[in-house]
Amino acid sequence: MKCLLVFDYSNDVIYTKYNKKFASHINDLAKLQGLTSEQNKNAKISSNIIVQIFSPIVTSQRIMSCQFGNSYTSIQCDNGLNMAFEEFMGYLFVSIGQEDVAAMKRFLSVCVTIVRYLCGPDVVMLKSNKQIASIVTSVIDSWIYLHNTEQLMLIEAIEQLMINSDLSSSALKTLQEAVDRLQAVIERPKVHALILVQNKFLGLYSSRTATSLSSTDILFFILLCNVNNLKNVSNETDTETDSEEEFYSPQSSPVHASETQLKSGKICNYQVMLAGNDFVPKCVPHVIYISTIEEGVDLLLIIEVGNALISSGLYDTFFHLNAIQTAQIQRDIETLKPAFDNLDTAIKKLTDGLKKVKNSTFELSYKQLSKQWDYMRKKYLEFIKANCSDALLRAESATMNFLDILKELLNLTAFDNSVLNASQVCVKEIVNMVQEKLESFNEFFRAKALRNFTLGSYLEEFPGLVHFIYVDRTTHRVTTPTLDFTSSETVNLTKKKIWSMIHFSRNHLQEGHLSLMWKDTTFNYAYFLWFEDTSGTALKPTIFPTNASKALPQPGILCGDFYQKLKEACFPKMSPTKVRCYELFCIHLGLATASCVLEHTRRLAATIWELRGHPNHPIDLL
Repeated sequence: MKCLLVFDYSNDVIYTKYNKKFASHINDLAKLQGLTSEQNKNAKISSNIIVQIFSPIVTSQRIMSCQFGNSYTSIQCDNGLNMAFEEFMGYLFVSIGQEDVAAMKRFLSVCVTIVRYLCGPDVVMLKSNKQIASIVTSVIDSWIYLHNTEQLMLIEAIEQLMINSDLSSSALKTLQEAVDRLQAVIERPKVHALILVQNKFLGLYSSRTATSLSSTDILFFILLCNVNNLKNVSNETDTETDSEEEFYSPQSSPVHASETQLKSGKICNYQVMLAGNDFVPKCVPHVIYISTIEEGVDLLLIIEVGNALISSGLYDTFFHLNAIQTAQIQRDIETLKPAFDNLDTAIKKLTDGLKKVKNSTFELSYKQLSKQWDYMRKKYLEFIKANCSDALLRAESATMNFLDILKELLNLTAFDNSVLNASQVCVKEIVNMVQEKLESFNEFFRAKALRNFTLGSYLEEFPGLVHFIYVDRTTHRVTTPTLDFTSSETVNLTKKKIWSMIHFSRNHLQEGHLSLMWKDTTFNYAYFLWFEDTSGTALKPTIFPTNASKALPQPGILCGDFYQKLKEACFPKMSPTKVRCYELFCIHLGLATASCVLEHTRRLAATIWELRGHPNHPIDLL
């Protein structure tokens, strides 16, 4: 039984995704409670029934959050059923299932990240825009599939395709030509071109002024590329079985009410809001074209269409407006004042950005925004200075109009169809050019992706070593031997052990344990996380993260950069850019001794650059 629900601030459900078992259970419960007179055996649940059944728990959660600032994040029931909660921009995301709470919290945080990429701060698009809701559903399905099948999505890191420098250079020059041609046609200076081979990173070329892409952005691209592949897999599965455990969005859900075909030939396009490399997400609008130039080889052309300053200001304004709405409920000046100051700063940043752009399209919205905020600002200051409750009520009553203006600005700045219209013909030509130039290499790329790196002769140097995963958490690049998960023997023996090892390590990492060794009846396991300075000298944390790690996000980068925040917690007086972080997971045969495991991990960490066999800097390829 599994379900994802999203509620707005008035407790109306705006998005649902559930399996048949959950639908059957809720419909039986509705009949038992007299909410419906009919016995509904279909896989559909009326949104009214969902609201009536879940309103008490949702209301309780909101009261705990708004009035006491102490909301619960999960509930565990006697029958093994668990619920997890997460808020984003005033909307409550609820996951219900029989998995362990940690897994459900991760799933929920990833869902919030996906919604942020596709809706930005305006979550109500899940209800108002059927096309976006449909894409959100597909990307969630893509994450579930890859999280269960791919090491890179499980540990949330990027795997580089290991090829020689000549091939890398050829691919990079082809991408550079693609960027130059696209820039010339669309007259937009900020463009990226990226190639992925079987979810592995082959190459990226970015124009000089383009906003840097983060590792999280690239993981999101991998999810998008797999959306179409997953549809093919699910179509084959649907003909064979119709399981009650299948987690999907039924036709009654808002998601499937109207689905628009996105494909144009072999090219798909999406309008998304990328996070960029800054620590706090900016939600910078981009148009993405994805073309499968050959099976398993995906070309992505990414065009930045928004203004980073306006995007950042808009996101901050939405965020702090939600914070002040929560603070208003408590009617406490001490709580409201910092929330007001943050909102005032965010709006100043937004209006400064709008002034600099001087776009006539934004002019009316800019004037409305300034006028509405001047009125609200005056009322908030009256309340703060004189504790006048009438002034606060007037500010509250103006909030909905102010929110509508912000949503209008988001639509004007983030979703620009003119770029799509201007670039479609050119993109087809560029795709054909890249396809032609890489045609002779594609088969090799695909073969290499299947056997990117194997232990091979290194087994002699590391006797007893079965598998390892090395992650540079500064760049979020992973080096690990390729395993063939199509073999049932590998799945039963090795894959389950790897997945279990990573879950076990992360649970202990959240408790502040940076080094672990343990064993079962078959294997020895080891996990190490350590820090170095820029010269490679080991650093010992000045504050041990036993308590600090509990306030951090889930380990990984899709739910927020855990490792960046861990560095800040462990080294409060050092700049995070001067601290490097690394992870190493190892599996050895059960006969290996602890001293042998320690020696192997030290040697692996010291010589991993030899195993990778590819340059650290793209400039080396040119």
